Amino acid sequence: MLAIYKRELRAYFQSMVGCVFIAFLMVFTGIYFVAYNLTAGYPYFSYTLSGSLIVFIVGIPLITMRSFSEERKNRTDQLLLTAPVSLGKVVMGKYLAMATVIAIPNVIFCIYPLIIKSQGTAYLTVDYISVFVFFLLGCVYAAIGMFMSSLTESQIIAFISTFGILLVLYLWDGILSMLPSSAVSGLAGVLVLLSVAVFYIWNMTGNYIIAGAIEIIGIVAGVVVYIVDSGLYENLLTNLLGKLALANVFTDITSNSIVDVTGIVFYLSIIVVFVFLTVQSIQKRRWS
Repeated sequence: MLAIYKRELRAYFQSMVGCVFIAFLMVFTGIYFVAYNLTAGYPYFSYTLSGSLIVFIVGIPLITMRSFSEERKNRTDQLLLTAPVSLGKVVMGKYLAMATVIAIPNVIFCIYPLIIKSQGTAYLTVDYISVFVFFLLGCVYAAIGMFMSSLTESQIIAFISTFGILLVLYLWDGILSMLPSSAVSGLAGVLVLLSVAVFYIWNMTGNYIIAGAIEIIGIVAGVVVYIVDSGLYENLLTNLLGKLALANVFTDITSNSIVDVTGIVFYLSIIVVFVFLTVQSIQKRRWS
């Protein structure tokens, strides 16, 4: 795993992708820092970081798009699949290299609150927690991008699909505000989500019987619950899908100085899930 990590990290800087990502994030954040913290005198660096979230939407797909799609296109993925290390270690080696690239500017960001403190009042605890959560959010996006890269051999498709997902997540609160709140729409939304999950299960297993049984059981259970107590489905979509507003954990710190420990655990859980899905996606290709 260490050898894969070193190779991937070296590749990010030899291809200049890592340098471009770091430079772009540093310049963008630096502009906000000068405008808000130095010129306007705002004491929270966390507020400056919130303005840099937009960089992740473009920057993260840039560093994740080649992770597995390039290997698949060049057929060098066969070397990884037959390497004397487990597939999980291969995936983790690549993922940790991405996390390192994301971590570099965040380490530099730790200097900024000290600059604010040298000029007057600073809230170091809130700022450093926000830097840590900002880094974790970047790692969550990287895990999603790595999974999308494992599904295709085209770097362009991997970039566009990851960019689209991250953009939707960035606009998630606004999208949820347009969803209907009736019980019928809640039931319909649950059935759609069930169908998506069943399609993924079928795609990974190739077993029509298991996928069909889960679909039928889920539909019957959903309809029965609706008949017994339709009120459970009111505002269900908004409440259920609202958890996917990933940036809210970070913005709660920047806006209200509230640290949500469960949100941090949620970030870590998403990382684990998408790393696992990436392993399963590649494992399926190994045996197909």
